[in-house]
Amino acid sequence: MNKIIIKQAEFIAGAPNRRAWPPSGGPEVAFVGRSNVGKSSLINRLVMRKKLVRTSSRPGCTQQINFFSFNSDAFRFIDLPGYGFARVPWALKKSWPDMIADYLRERETLRGVVIIFDVRREINQDDKAILVWLRKIAAPFLPVLTKTDKVSRGQMMKNFREWQKSLAPYGTEPLLFSSVNGEGMEKLWEALAPWLFSAPDSGG
Repeated sequence: MNKIIIKQAEFIAGAPNRRAWPPSGGPEVAFVGRSNVGKSSLINRLVMRKKLVRTSSRPGCTQQINFFSFNSDAFRFIDLPGYGFARVPWALKKSWPDMIADYLRERETLRGVVIIFDVRREINQDDKAILVWLRKIAAPFLPVLTKTDKVSRGQMMKNFREWQKSLAPYGTEPLLFSSVNGEGMEKLWEALAPWLFSAPDSGG
């Protein structure tokens, strides 16, 4: 595929609930993962913008659904709140599952979901639950293993094989990615291209 050039990027809305969603525009790809998995850094690196998406070492930084538009709304990336542990008020954290579920079930312009895992960690029950749920609602998804720069090459490949085994029951193969050195950027863009740059199924 041709290299994707991001000529324009902007934050267009932060939505705590369905009523606050912006009007539909270009095709959307959502990004989700455990709290502090490096989701915001991945998006920033992918679109070559250092500070487009707010990053933080504090889990739970993303507390709403954030919508970002690229190239005059040719497509959008959606930053979903992280799941799992987060230092935020319990009432707010409790509302996150419904916030995420409403978007993933009902957003007509959603084309797919990138689910992000830390290559240094093992799959846990929260990860398995969202994978099962995405299959249940028939949402296309792509697993990406981040922070490959944090481990040696040998350890990374060992962990990668373990993740392959863990994700095999869900019928999917993970990609490797580093927000620091850009490893995996081209492969990730190639995987996203059918969602972002192909005409949607007419249903006919």
